[in-house]
Amino acid sequence: MNISELSLPQYFKDHYAKYSFLNPIQEKAVNAGLLNQKSLLICAPTASGKTFVASMAIANTHGTGKAIYLVPLKALANEKYKEYRKLLEKSEYKVNMATGDVDSDSPHLSQYDLLILTTEKLDSLLRHKTPWIKDVKLVVVDEIHLLNDPTRGPTLEILLTLLKTMIKPQIIGLSATIGNPKELADWLEAELVQDSWRPVELKQGIYDGNKTEFYEKP
Repeated sequence: MNISELSLPQYFKDHYAKYSFLNPIQEKAVNAGLLNQKSLLICAPTASGKTFVASMAIANTHGTGKAIYLVPLKALANEKYKEYRKLLEKSEYKVNMATGDVDSDSPHLSQYDLLILTTEKLDSLLRHKTPWIKDVKLVVVDEIHLLNDPTRGPTLEILLTLLKTMIKPQIIGLSATIGNPKELADWLEAELVQDSWRPVELKQGIYDGNKTEFYEKP
């Protein structure tokens, strides 16, 4: 599937023009209804293009409402903010980041189209009954497998439950490691999209201090 054929804004196609074609997980996501506002749980290896799936969904949302990219850590928030600021620099859309350092409704965030938030910041916004939350059409959840984390999981579960109840956004969950993907997809009311393709082959071996001996695949 060629990127130029997708019903997405021109700034997006120009930014990713050098890639030309979608890879397997990206094409599966589009075929599963990514651009038709369907919620999806994307499970694929690290560096297999999951963020690009999220970027397609974000670009597809612009002009209709706000998008939230939810991350567990400030470091990841900084990384994604830089990435999306570069993507949107030649568009009319604006991105900002908030990481939960201030517990408030942060009214200035209402003027942005894409918000990179930590779970703590989204929790603060919901507790303060932030009025612009109703305008959110898409929520991307990076590292969604952290729902199983004993410290971060309960907060994330509550946030997703509230969002599903309050505004029913399109939810795109991203993860490389989920033990029960079908159950999680059912809980999210999302379609499960999986693929094992990775750009670099993963090999196993033993390093003895001088050299690495790799195992042959059975």
